[in-house]
Amino acid sequence: MPGENLSRDEAQERAALLSVDGYEVSLDLRSAVGDQDAGRAAEGAPRTFRSVTTIRFRSAEPGATSFADLIAPSVTALSLNGKDLDPGEVFDGTRILLEDLAADNELVVDAQCAYSRTGEGMHRFVDPEDGEVYLYTQYEPADSRRVFANFEQPDLKAPFRFEVRAPEGWTVWSNGVGELTDGVWKFAETKPISTYITAFAAGPYHYVTDSYSRTFDDGTTLEIPLGAMCRKGLAPYFDSDDVFLVTKQGLDFFHEHFDYPYPFGKYDQAFVPEYNLGAMENPGLVTFREEFIFRGKVTQASYEGRANVILHEMAHMWFGDLVTMEWWDDLWLKESFADFMGAFSLVGATRFKDGWITFANRRKAWAYRADQLPSTHPITADIRDLQDAKLNFDGITYAKGASVLKQLVAYVGQDAFLEGARRYFKRNAYGNTRLGDLLSVLEETSGRDLATWARAWLQTAGVNSLTPQVILSAEGRITELAVLQEAAESHPELRPHRVAVGLYRRTPDGAVERYARAELDVEGPRTVVAELVGAEAPELVLVNDDDLTYCKIRFDEGSLATLRERLGEITDPLARALCWSALWNLTRDALMPARDFIGLVLRFAGRESDIGVLQMLHAWADSALTFYAAPGWRAEGERLLAEGALKELRLAEPGSQHQLTWARFFARVASGPADLQLLGGLLEGTAKIDGLVVDQELRWAFLEPLAAHGVADESRLAAELARDDTASGKRHQVRCLAARPSAAVKAQAWAAVVESDALSNALVEATIAGFDQPSQRELLAPYAAKYFDAIERVWADRSIQIAMDVVKGLFPSLQDSQETLDATDAWLAAHESAAPALRRLVLEARDDLARALRGQACDVAAAG
Repeated sequence: MPGENLSRDEAQERAALLSVDGYEVSLDLRSAVGDQDAGRAAEGAPRTFRSVTTIRFRSAEPGATSFADLIAPSVTALSLNGKDLDPGEVFDGTRILLEDLAADNELVVDAQCAYSRTGEGMHRFVDPEDGEVYLYTQYEPADSRRVFANFEQPDLKAPFRFEVRAPEGWTVWSNGVGELTDGVWKFAETKPISTYITAFAAGPYHYVTDSYSRTFDDGTTLEIPLGAMCRKGLAPYFDSDDVFLVTKQGLDFFHEHFDYPYPFGKYDQAFVPEYNLGAMENPGLVTFREEFIFRGKVTQASYEGRANVILHEMAHMWFGDLVTMEWWDDLWLKESFADFMGAFSLVGATRFKDGWITFANRRKAWAYRADQLPSTHPITADIRDLQDAKLNFDGITYAKGASVLKQLVAYVGQDAFLEGARRYFKRNAYGNTRLGDLLSVLEETSGRDLATWARAWLQTAGVNSLTPQVILSAEGRITELAVLQEAAESHPELRPHRVAVGLYRRTPDGAVERYARAELDVEGPRTVVAELVGAEAPELVLVNDDDLTYCKIRFDEGSLATLRERLGEITDPLARALCWSALWNLTRDALMPARDFIGLVLRFAGRESDIGVLQMLHAWADSALTFYAAPGWRAEGERLLAEGALKELRLAEPGSQHQLTWARFFARVASGPADLQLLGGLLEGTAKIDGLVVDQELRWAFLEPLAAHGVADESRLAAELARDDTASGKRHQVRCLAARPSAAVKAQAWAAVVESDALSNALVEATIAGFDQPSQRELLAPYAAKYFDAIERVWADRSIQIAMDVVKGLFPSLQDSQETLDATDAWLAAHESAAPALRRLVLEARDDLARALRGQACDVAAAG
């Protein structure tokens, strides 16, 4: 519905007019269980719950007109300042017209709001394992209006009082402490917070408690009740002790560095089903996707990833919840900081001391991709409306912003940076800020003028490339070493970089190690590294050693030759990860043939000690084969990858996380009869690899390629679901069913996602994942034209989350030809007036396709 959008101009006008004193919200969720009341539920009508909201607010201009937000099937009653309003006249399905406002106002809205199956608003999940119903909310950026009437923008903060009626036997949680009194859950009033971080969870959740205590220097003690919850079906796998351990370590770390006590009372963490995001920072009730509860054996990278997300959300309690951006332009003021602080605290407070390696290798890869798309934007973005905001939860706002903050810490110093944060919290507690509010305190604490730095780093887009240039004397010493900086034509800004340049060479025992390092400021197109003049000739020059800045690392010819021969012998895991990342960027930029990158993975990945880096290498090798390899070489590349993966699987230490990682990769690339036979044997127990335990999650990982290659049919998948008749098992089965190589199967999957809204968000995601199989390019070819015919209708008819999933997930990227590129261009030319957010998604997919074609041309040329 077009009225669901809200523009920045409207929000600014409303914020100038209104101030909100408080909300009282009463929800009746007893309708979540059982059948709909016969008189209320026509066939196909949404299941609803009653929502009664009272908002007390002031108007700076008595007599003015404004509006409140509500997305609901119906409104039963409305009153403004004691006067009844006709819902049919003032409510249009998304907004409530408020005319002739007084200086002090009271709005009461009695509505029937709809439960969600898309993960937006009040999501309702029925567990297929036991029939239990679970509810939770997800609002960012603007879906609390699906649950109660409000002013849905971040700068109209207010305290909230919530009460909830729930089915008997349920527990209900919200931001504040709750108590069940006479059948009603009543919650303590919140501090002033934004609407999008209010939250509920309700149902028969498995709930575990703990507590945190800290005594400060002034003698005061802070006690924080801790809770963690999940579905009852996941309780046997729930390692809440580790969740609480990381939580306590994070609270200690942030208290020590922020000097501002956690301000929101309790700290509950809910792991919920069918969640669209990784997690959400609702104060007092953080929500996570339940996939962070591991049903099978996983590597340390999975535990590290979960810990990072826990700490990321915890950092938001200060960066985002306590101090919030005025509008979504400055979304980075919370997300970039939380992303940086997640890695910073992970390394500083937990057992995961290699967190910066993961950051360099995984998070920054996300940023580099996003920053080279036609939709790239400055970290401080131009967000015109809510649809823009929804799409800006991207690699720029998160990973590039965090990378730039890491660069800022190197630029101003860690102590000055943290002191600036402390002043920022104290001055702006429970308020809203813009870029200038943060820069002013950092200038105070660092003594540096940050205006120029901010213009270069925060207000321009694009990624720079840094390349070493080495001149050697006849005696084999450095006469001059310079760093060359380049920018893309579309984003020509050259930035100031605080970098370390490392010189590496072989040691007598064959290892490649750093023997010299210089830290300096790189500015302009060419900067001489004076400190390294006279050093012995390096075999490898690594600009951005230690990963201080955000850039694409390039190599001189000598360094590249060293990497081709000795990449696995670099002893420092961060330096090695940076080299891998740089080589992947060369491949994506069509400067290295895909077959060469795959060859490096086959040669050196088996020696990679960092499990997170190894998993990333597998993902990159898979992408190189699928998108960047010459079509005529794909079969050979597939054979080589499967052969290499199986070799490393057999060589890996029995029972190790490396063995598990190679097993999963082998399943992804297996295609030949012998490989598929081995997977089937491992499933049936007729084949065995010492130490490899084929648990339920690994069974599904083996079944997907068997389904995709026509070996596992519907009855085989039904039998596996009977073995794992859970919500997780159902998602796996749906994905595997859609993966089968049949025209009828593809037609059914397409219809289920595109032509119907019967599937929940999680099953839409699973169906799309199964539908798109690289081995089925010919089978999927007819859907390219269907895609372009459908997407505008999908965008208009479906929720923005589901529409985004469909538009991104079903783009015909596997039809990697000039014809598909031309068809994409034709759609864009014919739909210049389409929703900007929809056009952005298609433009991004088009750019990925064009990049793939350039990569394939590079790989063809390599074949001679």
